[in-house]
Amino acid sequence: MDEKEIERLLDKFDKSSLKQFELSQADFKLSLSKREQDDRPGVQESAEPSDSLEDGVDAKVTNRQPESAGESKPAVSDNVAEIKAPLVGVVYFAPSPDKPVFKKQGDHVEKGEVVCVIEAMKMINEVKSDVSGTITNILVEDGSMVEYDQPIFQVIKG
Repeated sequence: MDEKEIERLLDKFDKSSLKQFELSQADFKLSLSKREQDDRPGVQESAEPSDSLEDGVDAKVTNRQPESAGESKPAVSDNVAEIKAPLVGVVYFAPSPDKPVFKKQGDHVEKGEVVCVIEAMKMINEVKSDVSGTITNILVEDGSMVEYDQPIFQVIKG
């Protein structure tokens, strides 16, 4: 495994919600873990000891903000729906790197329309909208790891 592959794994691990990751190949072993305190939204005050994870901490905070905004479910659920990840994997907003994105912020989406794909176990899985409306927020970054039932888009119904 070369340095670029390791850097790519570190980047994906930092952006994911995984807490631990291990990889073993022949005589090579890589083990990554995150501190529990890094998962909390208020980690800026404890970010000093872990300069190497600063980017990962920022990504966690960014990923946590939409969730904390989504915690006020009664107000949000009236007009706004979320399109959630149906499985764990890497989300891509375009069918391939040389093609345009399926949908971007501000676009109208119809129920059943493909909004992104998730790659899991070398398989590409289409994610279809279960509501019609306008995409108001994209909650994850292209190429990032998503968990099952993690919100990807917010859509104003209509």
